[in-house]
Amino acid sequence: MTQTASSAAPLNAVPLGAAPLGAGTVRGATVLPAVRRDIVLRTADGLRLVGELALPADREPAATLVTCHPLPSGGGSMDSHVFRKASFRLPALAGLAVLRFNTRGTESPRGRSEGTFQKGIGERFDVEAAVDFALAQGLPAPWLVGWSFGTDLALKYGAVEPLASRTAGAVLLSPPLHRAGDADLDAWGTSGKPLTVLVPEHDDFLRPAEAAQRFARVPQARLVPVQGAKHLWVGERYAAAALDGIVEAVLGIAGTGDP
Repeated sequence: MTQTASSAAPLNAVPLGAAPLGAGTVRGATVLPAVRRDIVLRTADGLRLVGELALPADREPAATLVTCHPLPSGGGSMDSHVFRKASFRLPALAGLAVLRFNTRGTESPRGRSEGTFQKGIGERFDVEAAVDFALAQGLPAPWLVGWSFGTDLALKYGAVEPLASRTAGAVLLSPPLHRAGDADLDAWGTSGKPLTVLVPEHDDFLRPAEAAQRFARVPQARLVPVQGAKHLWVGERYAAAALDGIVEAVLGIAGTGDP
């Protein structure tokens, strides 16, 4: 496992290797051009989930982010701020398609998905429905991007079938490792699938030193400690660091400059 150490310099620059995406032009509420449309996902167990797909306006997408949001009982949804900003910025700045959706029973400004919260069990069908939708639309290289509770979904289901052969890899933001355990980490290690783990320095649940120990079970995992950040990535500096980390993991670059 490669661990990228942070330093006293700004975190959205140092472990990620470049200035933030769109540095100097993007502010907290900036919405850049994209083709955005509301979507509906249908799960294998018959539920209707609400979501949104954002596509680059001027080119074919280079890859697809299938986002898995934080814990709905704690207020997490597809409209949680990092994923909302991903939709607002990354189609234009990085040429990425961004698929957001509310897991079963989750409500946000986009709407409410059918069903009830199932503590990460029934949500397997939700993640599968989102990836299947992306593939049915002809979108390239689906990456699971989980945040908090969403990282448990990515870890539990992304390295086993049917998703193992349908996804390119995963990026984790603030993994608590509450529902995903050693067996899930071992499955990722065996799969060889790329895994990037962004761990806030001041996370409430899992901080970089412990994360390095836990994710040592995944030899190919890349651990990125993010100096100064907390579990919820509050503040434009830290949201930008999260987006830079996602782009670097998926495209192999730390930033793409102005749109």
